[in-house]
Amino acid sequence: MRGLGRKIEMATTSISSDVKGLELADLGKKRIEWANQSMKVLQIIRKEFIKNQPLKGIRVSACLHVTAETANLMIALRDGGADVALCASNPLSTQDDVAASLVRDYSIPVFAIKGEDNNSYYSHIMAALDHKPQITMDDGADLVSVLHTKRKTELANVLGGTEETTTGVIRLRAMAKEGVLQYPIVAVNDADTKHLFDNRYGTGQSTIDGIIRATNFLLAGSKFVVAGYGWCGRGLASRARGTGAEVIVTEIDPTKALEAVMDGFRVMSMEEAAKIGDVFCTVTGNKNVLAKQHFELMKDGAIISNSGHFNVEIDIPSLEKLSSSKRTTRTFVDEYTMKDGRRINLLGEGRLINLAAAEGHPASVMDMSFADQAFSLEYMVKNHASLEKKVYTVPPELDKRVAKLKLESLGIKIDRLTPEQEEYLAGWSEGT
Repeated sequence: MRGLGRKIEMATTSISSDVKGLELADLGKKRIEWANQSMKVLQIIRKEFIKNQPLKGIRVSACLHVTAETANLMIALRDGGADVALCASNPLSTQDDVAASLVRDYSIPVFAIKGEDNNSYYSHIMAALDHKPQITMDDGADLVSVLHTKRKTELANVLGGTEETTTGVIRLRAMAKEGVLQYPIVAVNDADTKHLFDNRYGTGQSTIDGIIRATNFLLAGSKFVVAGYGWCGRGLASRARGTGAEVIVTEIDPTKALEAVMDGFRVMSMEEAAKIGDVFCTVTGNKNVLAKQHFELMKDGAIISNSGHFNVEIDIPSLEKLSSSKRTTRTFVDEYTMKDGRRINLLGEGRLINLAAAEGHPASVMDMSFADQAFSLEYMVKNHASLEKKVYTVPPELDKRVAKLKLESLGIKIDRLTPEQEEYLAGWSEGT
């Protein structure tokens, strides 16, 4: 692992960073520019930010997946006046060439290397916190958690923050409920323009992409088990069915399970599914969804993967105890041979397979998510003094604005209510 905090000298500036190597930056810059072409809403916001400088002088520490899409968000924030530092929110999600380009071409400090070990991962979070943030941006709440446990003395500087994903929002709401959350945070994940599109269409497509890239397995005709039928699960199940797979859904929520049935999927317990599944993917946000009792039932050659934020959804320690040997058969495939001779293939170390083995969500989807992030950051800077130490949803007017801008960027027009219709909807006296 490269030394943390090494100085990278450039012609105009010197910044502290830890990336794999600046020699990768040329490819990273092309990736960033390619993604930008599909991020029309963020382009509009960036132009507004350049003009109005709403984030001028604000120090921002971001713990996000270091991808080409994230790079465009960081550039927009920088151009809006923010002083930004970025670290990875997952050890396997970093695009090393993008990280290099952000440092070399955009003078943004980045602390992220794909495949970094656990110690380096948290050292990079510490490096981002050395930036002494006034605003935090998180994807999974690791940065916020470290700030509240190991860097408490710096909490007084923080005005507020944002959170990108379901897992992080769950953690932050638990902190707020216990009264330990020390500043307001906007749950970007809960915006309709985020979870309805990013989680469903982004996760659905990119997860299938990651599984296929990792394995080159033919999904058509296979039994594909989706654990969890939230927005991510809905998207994944839909896309898996589109490949020709027979999709099985497992759930703990009776309403969601019933919805999956009505959507045409087979629904059963994981214990039943474990016996017949060929490919498994967890998208629940919970731990040990695939556990010892399931591994014991799986057929020879079963493929298991996760597209939830943390690598706790698959009980890897139990898998290791059940196995007699382990070998890496492909770049993102670890084959565990059980003591009875069966083989179970774990993808991407149990981490988000859509980012570990693929490139994450398409840029056109992240365009909306990061537009929500940018607007929420601006909102927090303007309104932090009047907000309590709790988790807030994205203001509806900002959410609607993102949707409107996205439609406009696609050249789509929609109807408006007439004054008569507005009056009708606002009243109660007019009936049949």
